[in-house]
Amino acid sequence: MAFKGASSSSSSSPYVTSQWAYDVFLSFRGEDTRNNFTAHLYAALDQKGINTYIDNDLERGENISPALLKAIDESRISVIVLSQKYASSSWCLDELATILECKKRKGQIVLPVFYKVDPSEVRHQKNNFGEAFARHEERFKDDQMKVQRWKTALTQVANLSGCDLGNRNEHDFIQEIIEWVDLMLVKETYFQVATYPVGIESLLEDVMYWHLDRKKKDSTHMVGILGTGGIGKTTLAKAIYNSIASQFEGSCFLENVRETSDQKGGPVYLQNKLLSKILGGSSQMVDNDDQGVTFIERRLHLKRILLVLDDVNKSDQLEKLAGRTDWFGLGSRIIITTRDKRLLHAYDGVLSIYPMKGLGHYEALRLFSWHAFKSDKPNDGYVEVTEDAIRYCGGLPLALTVLGSALKGRDILYWKSKLDEYRRIPNSDIQKILRISFDGLEENAKNIFLDIACFFKGEDVKYVREMLDSCGFHSNTGIVELEDKCLITDDWGSIMMHDLVQEMGREIVRQESPKNPGERSRLWFHEDVRCVLEDDMVRIMLKIPFNFTFVYFSLVKPLVFIYLFIFA
Repeated sequence: MAFKGASSSSSSSPYVTSQWAYDVFLSFRGEDTRNNFTAHLYAALDQKGINTYIDNDLERGENISPALLKAIDESRISVIVLSQKYASSSWCLDELATILECKKRKGQIVLPVFYKVDPSEVRHQKNNFGEAFARHEERFKDDQMKVQRWKTALTQVANLSGCDLGNRNEHDFIQEIIEWVDLMLVKETYFQVATYPVGIESLLEDVMYWHLDRKKKDSTHMVGILGTGGIGKTTLAKAIYNSIASQFEGSCFLENVRETSDQKGGPVYLQNKLLSKILGGSSQMVDNDDQGVTFIERRLHLKRILLVLDDVNKSDQLEKLAGRTDWFGLGSRIIITTRDKRLLHAYDGVLSIYPMKGLGHYEALRLFSWHAFKSDKPNDGYVEVTEDAIRYCGGLPLALTVLGSALKGRDILYWKSKLDEYRRIPNSDIQKILRISFDGLEENAKNIFLDIACFFKGEDVKYVREMLDSCGFHSNTGIVELEDKCLITDDWGSIMMHDLVQEMGREIVRQESPKNPGERSRLWFHEDVRCVLEDDMVRIMLKIPFNFTFVYFSLVKPLVFIYLFIFA
């Protein structure tokens, strides 16, 4: 017996987990199976945790009730138990016709179960089905269109891929049905994109128009979604996946590729997950990553699939999961999210790159307000402090979400105090995400990043390079690597970085010695500088016509960089 997936909905929202109220709708002839096969099937579905609608109303009228029509319309899968007396019930036939219309309109999955009947009897209305229709034609002489609608529905359902009991054990048969339903539900489950998906719709439309829909349908296309940590790359990828997964023969979303690949057996685990999601069956198909490469290429090269590789940070991850575009069937789409621009440029398969940007002020206000106030705007009296919080977050969705949630339900005094605290000691949840990019840098690039974060943000690129080179760093390679990792940008000849990325860098330095500034590698806060100078009994008095100067000198402590603000 082979179960094959039916069509899926193309009208589903990419933002919600599901548009369906029920997992399964059971259609059956009560007289035949209510107290035996269908009862056992329902019990097995329920035990598996599959939300199933069953109509136990023994008193049925001439027409389907509105409640039953609603249940059919809101069910992801319809399982139709076609038994010997199924066609004798006009109610069942109306139910069947409605289900098939819902399949066409909403992409509902339909599984016909042939219980002690041959599919050909259903398809051609023979034996019990033929006798039932002879009675229907006599009864509905004045409404032959209704009878024809029923016949068409039976022919259509018999032509669908389904399952036939035959001479097999009913218990085993039910278990196979449960496994198939479970597999379909896993494949059709939508990702929860975000609690409050502010701004996602416009990003989704942008990517679909410029990077996916406009590409040739008969060619395989790879798209890289690029941006710093917390900018919303994974959120956008999930929205894309929800929106178009049903258009492909198979789909797979591999989350946290970076983290999983670093674990023992990680690459093999990811390869097996990919194969299992696309092909079904065993979750352990390959034993090593070289075997996995060959298996993926051989088994998927004719399948039109959607594959999302989330949070990729090394080229060998791509080589083992999506080595070339010809690994997959024509029309396939591969989406890669990463913080590393160089990785995408160096990979031959990537045909276009979508750079993520922070939210604009209006969208940032809405996202923050939803988390802080459960509304799309601030509460009365909180407008000014909300604007302060938004400026601090700088359009970074992660920061807006974390900070909004942290401040929810607090009074204004707490808000002001917390924001001042975060400017001195940044939020650890935000820092943890942002620091991933820093941890992946070489030593030279790490030092350059920390110097820029502490001293050189907003300065002329040429000047910064001269200062860094004079200190023994290799600025040309280091600055390029920081740009590739989305940690800095070149803004009309000036080096810029997100305020929270700068805070992350300064916090790394502060953590070198939280309580003793003199033990840190760099000093930029004037109070810390004053304390170090006083501790070492050093007095420097300068009067210069500029607002600040960069001083590099030796103290009793190790060499430190000091960005000293001195007012005339």
